[in-house]
Amino acid sequence: MKFFHISDLHIGKRVNGFSMLEDQRWILGQILELAGEEQPDGVLIAGDLYDKQLPSAEAVQLVDDFLYGFVERGIPVFAVSGNHDSAERVAYGARMLERSGLYLSRVFDGTLQCVPFVSKSGERAAIYLLPFVRPSSVRRFFPDEEITTTQQAVEEILEHTELSKDCVNILVMHQFMLGAVSCESEELSVGGSDQVDASLTEAFDYVALGHLHGPQRVGRETARYCGSPLKYSFSEATQKKSVTVVEIGSENCVKIRTLPLTPLHDLREIRGPIGELLSPEVAAAANPEDYLHVTLTDEGEVLDAIGRLRAVYPNIMRLDFARKESQELHEEELRLGEKSPQELFAEFFEKQYGTALTEEQRQMADGIWRRLGETEQN
Repeated sequence: MKFFHISDLHIGKRVNGFSMLEDQRWILGQILELAGEEQPDGVLIAGDLYDKQLPSAEAVQLVDDFLYGFVERGIPVFAVSGNHDSAERVAYGARMLERSGLYLSRVFDGTLQCVPFVSKSGERAAIYLLPFVRPSSVRRFFPDEEITTTQQAVEEILEHTELSKDCVNILVMHQFMLGAVSCESEELSVGGSDQVDASLTEAFDYVALGHLHGPQRVGRETARYCGSPLKYSFSEATQKKSVTVVEIGSENCVKIRTLPLTPLHDLREIRGPIGELLSPEVAAAANPEDYLHVTLTDEGEVLDAIGRLRAVYPNIMRLDFARKESQELHEEELRLGEKSPQELFAEFFEKQYGTALTEEQRQMADGIWRRLGETEQN
């Protein structure tokens, strides 16, 4: 059996004020082309089809076109809602759509949804669809259990799920797994209350994860984030986006490979003096219409920097000046140089503990500094 694993489409997203719809249309078309070439038995979409719970009409149309592209090719789709989606809206019409081979997660009702699946070659699988859940959406179905964290919620769901013993078991879910590496474009809770230990999913032959935008495994090769198909922040600038291909053979042996995706506009960071960046040689080194974070390193003032740069790079998303950063650092160094060790220690103590030194602590610190001074003199 062969599956495509994708996630975090975030259709309708805007990045630094720029609409990504055309870029998303381009990349979704590329995924459909790859599906036509590879002919997977199914597609696993691990959440965040949309970027908002109330997506625009254009975003809904684009997702509809994308899903119908798989229907036209006879490739079934198994998708769950993510934290950016409305679980109710994704689930609308789910039972009717199943007749077309589109299996969309329903609103969690206390039971992990299971879809029996038979490939064209007769191989069998059980595909479990776990939409993004919060403790509050799970607690009411298990009133006798303490469920205050996402870990406890997912653990309770999986403990009440009996897996098939005579076929491949695949879990599609959208959560933040403990130990995974995140970036600034993802929404995570403070304190780690939304983290789930990957060991909970060990009984599954493959776990198709969504939520984090960087492709990575979690604990084992067969529990994976495929990553988003596009870069949605400059913290993702160095990532290579792709479709994850999961092939499950005899004795449930899992092989994983990736198919690279090429964006309509890359999202890049460039740095240097404005004269160098505007030179034809530098501009021609990559697509000048990419989405850019530009950092200028000129020492002096740069007049109309954004206007001059946009004449060559029309899609600048962010402009920074390294000179200002270095000047601020230099000023901070000067301020530090003007303070005594005792003053620096007092400031550090207050930042660390949120309260100023007491008079007794201050006298103790002064005594330590005096003894250190006497030791150096001797």
